[in-house]
Amino acid sequence: MKGEVADDLLNLSLSIGQTKKRKRTDQNLAIAAVLHARNRMLHQTTPILLDHNIDGLHLIRLLLLSASAADLHDFSTAVESLLHLYPQLSLSGDPIQRVAAYFSDAILANLIAPSSPLYSSLSPSPTPHEEFSAFTSLYLASPYLQFAHFTANQAIIDAFEAEEHWNGGSLHVIDFDVSYGFQWPSLIQSLADKAKKDKPFKLRITGFGRSEAELKETEARLSGFSKGCRNLYFEFEGKNMEINSFKDLNLWENSTVVVNSVFNLHMLKSSTLQLIQSLNPSLLILVEKEGRRTETTSKSFLSRFMESLQYFAAMFDSLDDCLPAGSKERLRIEKNYLGREIRNAVDMKQEEDEKEVLIKYGTLATWKEAMERSGFEGVMMSSRSVSQAKLLLKIKSHCSTMEEHGGGAGFRISERDDGRAISLGWHDSGGSTRSKTMQRAKGNLHGFDVQAI
Repeated sequence: MKGEVADDLLNLSLSIGQTKKRKRTDQNLAIAAVLHARNRMLHQTTPILLDHNIDGLHLIRLLLLSASAADLHDFSTAVESLLHLYPQLSLSGDPIQRVAAYFSDAILANLIAPSSPLYSSLSPSPTPHEEFSAFTSLYLASPYLQFAHFTANQAIIDAFEAEEHWNGGSLHVIDFDVSYGFQWPSLIQSLADKAKKDKPFKLRITGFGRSEAELKETEARLSGFSKGCRNLYFEFEGKNMEINSFKDLNLWENSTVVVNSVFNLHMLKSSTLQLIQSLNPSLLILVEKEGRRTETTSKSFLSRFMESLQYFAAMFDSLDDCLPAGSKERLRIEKNYLGREIRNAVDMKQEEDEKEVLIKYGTLATWKEAMERSGFEGVMMSSRSVSQAKLLLKIKSHCSTMEEHGGGAGFRISERDDGRAISLGWHDSGGSTRSKTMQRAKGNLHGFDVQAI
């Protein structure tokens, strides 16, 4: 009797093992079919023409169906939707086709285990050189990044000048993500132009970066630029954000201190804000994309997916006005910069400690409220910041038509929050980038907002 039970258990165990193996095999075959459809899409030579009133909406529905199925671990439905999607997509087609292609890739990446040999069939991550090239192309082609940097720099200059009677002409900027350092040449030049020969200004930038190599390149780039600027003493200190904490920042005595955070709202945990307050900065500058959520945190993958889709659809659409059809620069931007951001935005495998995150997504009002709970409050923007933003859009007016007070075609800028905020938007897409500057004076915390898309 015992032998019969043992045989039954063995047969049951083998049956379960065979079922699991067959399931994995079936899934691999399904993924291989999707990858084949994707490969045909990548090698299409003639873009598919879409009727935006029908096919565009159809693509969105298929994307949401696939994303929802992936969120519910409904593998079959997710794969079936992707099989219907890829034949209708093109990396050189209309904006909706292009953005849907990258979101389809992001969904597909969530369906494949990173250890699977099939995972390597997806597009490899761009090399550092490809990332830099894509970032540079976007910076030059669109007002998106320059708007964020220039308006933030004007806020820094305003704070520096307000404290010039006691800061001795010394400014220390702490940048949470210095990246390639593109934000800082304009600030270096502005300070050099304002300084006098007998009283040079001093600028130190402490920049946190992803790697030692990138930090060294950024230091060389900024130091080389500063050598051509008279009446300015410049220092750069790079810190690897994976290794260093935000301590031991070696602040200059009596200098105006500014903390700069561009597209790094997720870093502002309660503990980080406490550290920032201990530095007693004159400004905390935040530049961020505005979302639609009202909660301080959200674990809904589908809501994050829908919000990201709306935002990046506006980005892809705006690039059509900034760059000509068939532009290699546009493909470079979308493949090696925006595509990577899309995959990160909808990564279901990414583990995050959301308990400490102050706010990750939301509207301007949402993170304004969150910052106020931490002791910060807004102050009025200077008229120079608004003028700087409008001037930049006039310079970039070759990209598209623009209106200054919202609505209409192309890019638009608008002041908000009773003069404490300014935003750059595209059409009425709702996707925006927010920046918030927090100022501390006389022991009280104050601040102002700058916004960009």
